[in-house]
Amino acid sequence: MISFESDYIAGAHPEVLRKLTETNLEPLPGYGSDPYCESAKRKIREAVGLPDAGIFFLIGGTQANAVVISTLLADHEGVIAAKTGHISSHEAGAIEYAGHKVLELPQAEGKIVSEALEKYLADYYADENHEHMVCPGMVYLSHPTEYGTLYSRAELSRIAEICGKYRLSLFLDGARLAYALTSRETDLALPEIAALCDVFYIGGTKVGALCGEAVVFTKGNMPKHFLTSVKKRGALLAKGRLLGVQFDALFTDSLYFRIGRHAIEMAEKMKEIFRAHGLPFYIQSPTNQQFVVLENGQMEHLAKKVAFSFWEKANDAHTVVRFATGWSTTEEDLRALDAALKEE
Repeated sequence: MISFESDYIAGAHPEVLRKLTETNLEPLPGYGSDPYCESAKRKIREAVGLPDAGIFFLIGGTQANAVVISTLLADHEGVIAAKTGHISSHEAGAIEYAGHKVLELPQAEGKIVSEALEKYLADYYADENHEHMVCPGMVYLSHPTEYGTLYSRAELSRIAEICGKYRLSLFLDGARLAYALTSRETDLALPEIAALCDVFYIGGTKVGALCGEAVVFTKGNMPKHFLTSVKKRGALLAKGRLLGVQFDALFTDSLYFRIGRHAIEMAEKMKEIFRAHGLPFYIQSPTNQQFVVLENGQMEHLAKKVAFSFWEKANDAHTVVRFATGWSTTEEDLRALDAALKEE
């Protein structure tokens, strides 16, 4: 069976795995204090254009979201997110478990709309009882969104402006950031994201690493004793080398961006296959996640030969499903998908 279930169905990219193997027997200090972590940080700082950025490697996206949000927010503050945002819908209440409410806003194609954000904040402070309510302290975005859509430079700039006006931190979840940066439709580069956001992370788990995310604090705002806070939350990896070696490899010879471009190329070819078979798209995604609507019987038949993800019910007779490409997606995989659809 071929699989388009997610962008982390395979292990590590061969160049990452080779680096892990080459360094495997080196005795190195733990907790991210090894030279490979330092090398990776230098390369990331150069890529984001911030020589003084604070960088910390965490094991996965949920840990990154939970640790960043819980350490930057005061105990009376919550985090604003789109209703479909990852922390709202797919993280099992991890943010609330740490004591911070997710304040949901309506979404448009997976995105927070700046007008809705500004209205929410204006209404909050206009309410004479707002001291008895959860205070918004941060805005959370994911780029790409859960629907593979992208924020434009203008959209992100406007949201950053609103955050500045109301003194909120702007946090961007970049679990799939490579696919945003290499999309044919993006007008945002990595240094621009770093300039506009207070904190963001560069995802590795979904972009060729075995695991790992690189959290980047852009404004000298890494919380004091951050390592201690990470450990207190059970998210500190003793063999921190595992993350440093991988990110050092990902940011050598533009591997991170090469992986992104490959996945985008495969996704564009996949879209042509779906169009040729007359499958309707649920949403137009310019990234590596593609969402199509299948008749339920068709979905059940296709699932016998192709793995994909359930996303949501379109109606009683149809279902929205997701197909994702990644570093391991091949032309042969796409030909097999085409052949399976021909059998419908």
